[in-house]
Amino acid sequence: MRKILFASSEVHPLAKSGGLADVSASLPIALKQHGQDVRIIMPAYRQCLEALNEIHTVATIKLDGYHLPVEILQATLPGSDVPLWLLSSPEHFDREGGPYGHQGGDWEDNAARFALFSRVIAAIALNQAGLDWQPDILHCNDWQTGLAPALIEKQPNRPTTIFTIHNLAYQGLYQRDAFDALDLPKSLWHSDGLEFYGMLSFMKGGLIYADHITTVSPTYAEEICTYEYGYGLEGLLSERAKTGRLTGILNGIDNNEWNPETDQALSKNYSIDTIRDKGVNKAAIQHHFGLPENEDVLVLGLISRLVSQKGVDLTLDAVTGLLEFGADIQLVCLGSGEPTYEQDLRVLRSRFPDKVGVTIGYDEVLAHKIEAGADAFLMPSRFEPCGLNQLYSLRYGTLPIVRDTGGLADTVVDATEENRKNETATGFKFEQSTPEELEATLLRVMELFHRPRIWRKMMITAMEQNYSWENSAKAYLKLYDSL
Repeated sequence: MRKILFASSEVHPLAKSGGLADVSASLPIALKQHGQDVRIIMPAYRQCLEALNEIHTVATIKLDGYHLPVEILQATLPGSDVPLWLLSSPEHFDREGGPYGHQGGDWEDNAARFALFSRVIAAIALNQAGLDWQPDILHCNDWQTGLAPALIEKQPNRPTTIFTIHNLAYQGLYQRDAFDALDLPKSLWHSDGLEFYGMLSFMKGGLIYADHITTVSPTYAEEICTYEYGYGLEGLLSERAKTGRLTGILNGIDNNEWNPETDQALSKNYSIDTIRDKGVNKAAIQHHFGLPENEDVLVLGLISRLVSQKGVDLTLDAVTGLLEFGADIQLVCLGSGEPTYEQDLRVLRSRFPDKVGVTIGYDEVLAHKIEAGADAFLMPSRFEPCGLNQLYSLRYGTLPIVRDTGGLADTVVDATEENRKNETATGFKFEQSTPEELEATLLRVMELFHRPRIWRKMMITAMEQNYSWENSAKAYLKLYDSL
């Protein structure tokens, strides 16, 4: 049995801005089921304290870089028996808003907030937090934890460190004066340290100082070593890859939470054997969005952050083109993000009220309903480290339409004639980030949708895929063993 400290700035269901939160709950639970002594550390955001019932203080510590002592609270991750530690510093984390910001943008003190978080992670990792527990493995996630491997790298008797990149586009970059204000060791400021073109990079802390780097799909591990996807860090990542210190391990999904046979959100549960009952959910989602209930129309689902990365503009352009041409499709959308995309979706709905349904915001129950009710799922991301919605879609027999990148490339098998004949096709892929190529792919989708036998076979093949956390947990355990 290994002792593993899993450090993350967001954990479902307590705080979530994206897939990191899902991973940070599911992976520790899977590791615990494999007999590991895993503990999670996260910030004590206001919404966490409101959501947890039994919380008690287990330690009070004074750290460099901050004038007040901070508390470590203990609870249990909801729906599991995984111990959860929370860094309580009301000045930093007890506020209205998301983990990283508010409607107006990022919190201005994020550098101080997550430097403090990294210092607490480091203190626990070195058994200096008064918890009488020291991990063998410190597993850090994304830039918010990036300083922790740097802070303990030179310490004797430190744990082995792993740093997982969930999205390289977000690096935690701050001006040089932030480095000075945070009272970080001066020895860390150089080009082979935290300095990145004159700025402080939290992400680099993890990439330089961790013993091993992972990312969330094999293809993304290759892509981030290139100029197009490396954000200036491709040279460093290529070096790590050459020395065997960069691994891509595909994320999994929680097969209990995402299961069409038992999902409480659905109008009617279904399985491979009762796949016709998926049609009840299609009618329900059409009704929910006020669209004509018609089983013969192709319903496209979109659940997404409305940002450029997700190819929302490609969807808007391609779907608008098809609707103007009179295509027999419906689009149902759930998401929020950049105001221009939100407005563009509202305009599209007003132009085609019987073809487009839009909910701006996030609603977990509605997300499940869309996954079950749509025929196909749009995910034309410009880049996608792993992606989870395409995995949910496969599980629900909702064929994903994806760009051939990152985890999307690793998990969806394109409906070429050859793949359909050998019964491996599970969705649709396209190469270039252009509306024209997405529109051409949607025409291909529409053609196959009107060939019910082929479509049903693809639905069944999709539902037969297994992307549970069991496989991913085994891969992480193997990596822990090798280190």
